[in-house]
Amino acid sequence: MDRALRRRNLVILTSLFGLVFGMIGLTYASSPLYSLFCSVTGFGGTTQRAAAAAATVIDRKVTIRFNADTNMNLPWSFRPEQKDMALKLGETGFAAYRAESRSTRATVGTAVYNVTPDKVGQYFNKLECFCFTEQILQPGQSVDMPVAFFVDPAMNNDPNMDDVTTITLSYTFFRAKDSDAVLAQRAPGSNQKAAPSATATN
Repeated sequence: MDRALRRRNLVILTSLFGLVFGMIGLTYASSPLYSLFCSVTGFGGTTQRAAAAAATVIDRKVTIRFNADTNMNLPWSFRPEQKDMALKLGETGFAAYRAESRSTRATVGTAVYNVTPDKVGQYFNKLECFCFTEQILQPGQSVDMPVAFFVDPAMNNDPNMDDVTTITLSYTFFRAKDSDAVLAQRAPGSNQKAAPSATATN
């Protein structure tokens, strides 16, 4: 009887340890899995990334509006260079944002982004964007940050999108968590340098 009880207790204990380690693993995996889910489905207004422009352009037009915000921990000013633009579905749009550092030292920013209404995320495609990599600004430096994009013509075949006439593209810049590592990696003499995605204007 004691042996059976010990065996049962061992099974329960092993199961509890397995549950704890499983929950820890799920915690570490949840962020990348959620990001993957959003990027595939457009959930939460997450945009898509395209390797090539749309193959077709149709006459239906949408107005793209541009929004910019900066987290208080990043000493930058950040704004869109244009208020809005009208594009046909499938037509490639080119827009620019402008960032200026107000810091006395080099700073690294990373942009998060989405579109509204959220349901449009699965049809909004970016070809090039400053948001794909961290951005470094030197003290007082100003840069133009371009973005190239299109709205998938397939949106026209989705009845759930019939009411969409305006899409707002929003960016918020935050101070990069790995700022020191990025600055060290891109310092003069480093063997690894990211391709520039912003154009200095100062």
